[in-house]
Amino acid sequence: MTVEQLTKDRQASKTRQWEQAMIKLYVNFRDYSKDALKDFGDEDIHQARVNSRKLLTLLSILDPDHSSTGELYSTFKQAQKMLGKVRDADVLIHSFKERRKLAKEDGDDKTAELLKAVIKHQKEKRKEYRKKLETGLAQLTGKELDRLWTAFLAGPLEALTAKRDANVVMRELEVAFEQKKKACKTLFKEPEAESKAAFEALHELRISAKELRYTASAAGFALNQKFHAHEEIYKNIQEQLGVINDKRVWLDTLQSIGRDELGVGKKAWGAFTGSLREEILEALHQNEVVPVPAAFAKAPTSVLNEQ
Repeated sequence: MTVEQLTKDRQASKTRQWEQAMIKLYVNFRDYSKDALKDFGDEDIHQARVNSRKLLTLLSILDPDHSSTGELYSTFKQAQKMLGKVRDADVLIHSFKERRKLAKEDGDDKTAELLKAVIKHQKEKRKEYRKKLETGLAQLTGKELDRLWTAFLAGPLEALTAKRDANVVMRELEVAFEQKKKACKTLFKEPEAESKAAFEALHELRISAKELRYTASAAGFALNQKFHAHEEIYKNIQEQLGVINDKRVWLDTLQSIGRDELGVGKKAWGAFTGSLREEILEALHQNEVVPVPAAFAKAPTSVLNEQ
């Protein structure tokens, strides 16, 4: 066998690996999307979103500027965004239901009523998101998507796999993560750190960890052994930073709705939003990714922006 034939065979094998991995994700995405539109099941929504995210990850590895896969990438991105709206509402509603249950058990009727109002408001928002998902996802996952997918497999896939190396991409993501981590440490170094910039930097670090996690997961078949533990490593990092981010999102959601809209008293409002701020600072202090000076973590809740 000639060197040229060996090279061709290796490339054909590499392309088959990518094709098999992506087809599996595509089938999962289509199946979970179909099931999600039947009754908006939490797990179906979650899995449809996860598989679309993995497809986006692999497409970004192969075609980072989306010059060959732009329309296909855009379709998955739109689907992921709509699924994300519903998923985020599901998570918030579930969390606040658990909080309301605890508040009732503790005899804290004011907080329980506040949480009931928030849950009701978010259920109405979720109805809107589900309606948009029902229409939009059905359109995005029709025959046109199948056509784009078939054209991608038969067209640019082989050439893209020949040019791109997932290991190089993984290393680039590692470097980017470490740079963002360094920036976070600098911002959180002093108690007087400007809170908005510091928390936004932490949010960007979480996104960077998520990219590493999903790349390690989706492209595991194409990665060297040294990267095989990265999915678990960066999942742990993402989850630690996610606790902080989730609580900030909940606080932002409350503030965007407003006390008057929910019809709750000043005292109950102040007590609950204040406790959320304390939880954010506690989660920040407990995270092991970006150590924060104790003075900052114990600072007054005013370090978090209020609206």
